[in-house]
Amino acid sequence: MQIKLGKNAYGKNAVNVSKIIRHPDHHEFRQVSVNVSLEGDFETAHTLGDNTQILPTDTQKNTVYALAKTHFVSSVEAFGLSLAQHFTVNNPQVSQTTIEITEHLWQRMFFEDKKHPHAYISSGNEKHTTVIVQQGNAVQVVSGISDLLILKTTDSGFENYIKDSYTTLKETSDRIFATQCEVSWVYNTLPADFTVLYDRIRTVLLTTFAHHKSLSVQQTLFAMGEAVLKKFDEVEEISLKMPNKHHIPFNLDPFGMENKNEVFIATDEPYGYITGTVTRG
Repeated sequence: MQIKLGKNAYGKNAVNVSKIIRHPDHHEFRQVSVNVSLEGDFETAHTLGDNTQILPTDTQKNTVYALAKTHFVSSVEAFGLSLAQHFTVNNPQVSQTTIEITEHLWQRMFFEDKKHPHAYISSGNEKHTTVIVQQGNAVQVVSGISDLLILKTTDSGFENYIKDSYTTLKETSDRIFATQCEVSWVYNTLPADFTVLYDRIRTVLLTTFAHHKSLSVQQTLFAMGEAVLKKFDEVEEISLKMPNKHHIPFNLDPFGMENKNEVFIATDEPYGYITGTVTRG
């Protein structure tokens, strides 16, 4: 029986980097977590214990910090591209480099309608994400948002669904729509400024969610993706995960009161989980 090594990769995960970019009138604080993964000619390391083709993961970690000094000065996508380029160009045994970056977002504090030059507040759990994959000179960039908690109190309903002997859910034309959204999109061309385009895409997603008359989570998911593809030619496809954050009307009848969609039970589990990818035809 012949036994051989299958697909394999190795790298360094959770390289946590904080960076202060000092501008003349303010400080910019950035905090990211970087994952590095390398694929290539590593068979003899597995089969013979031959490490001559192995770039230590500790070296990978050090490289992330060293390149952060000179290359982490703008978007996480630009930083990820510089890391992917470095590992690919300087390691001929590497056939594919994958860089994943998650940015923990911070905002400068406001006092008297002015931004404080160096005091920050966390913007909740929302994160800016990116994945860079480089094979030779070919590069793919995927950007996105995770833990984007959004909610609207009306313009959402759910009616005309299948009902069987186990169905207890009541139809409604007016409900709270809340979701902790995860979005990722694939660029077909690399934009001149990742940060500007990221902010514009985020604005379109939020605007569409807020103004869309929703007949289902699925319909709103598609509308959000469609709006991004119609607005931005640089985006090839966009994927959304929209788990429900349920807000269930509380029964006030035992207390002689009518609940006119005013009082709700907020519950996270169990929850509906809706996903979809919107692509160009």
